[in-house]
Amino acid sequence: MSEPTTEALRQKKCLPCEGGVPVIESGQARLYIKTTPDWGLADDVKWISRDIVCKNFLEVMEKVNQIAEIAESEGHHPDLHITGYRKLRIDLSTHAIGGLSENDFILAAKIDQILA
Repeated sequence: MSEPTTEALRQKKCLPCEGGVPVIESGQARLYIKTTPDWGLADDVKWISRDIVCKNFLEVMEKVNQIAEIAESEGHHPDLHITGYRKLRIDLSTHAIGGLSENDFILAAKIDQILA
């Protein structure tokens, strides 16, 4: 597999996943995470996450709604956690396979585009 790029991921569409897709293994996940440098890779390599701090609660909600629109259009949904009224943590994993798939990095790259 060639090394993925951020722009290549943004051009892709998430594929429906009901299981049967191979989990991205540690070495491959470390290549993918380079395309989304604001995201962290979990030690168990089962999810990626990004934390953002907004100006206020309304801005957090705007970001949540923007992320929700992208997630719905891609058919791939993150876990969103609002804490302290202005902090947002975004967790991505492909629940159907119990780990990471390319969909997680596609969605992360698209989320980064709106958070830039």
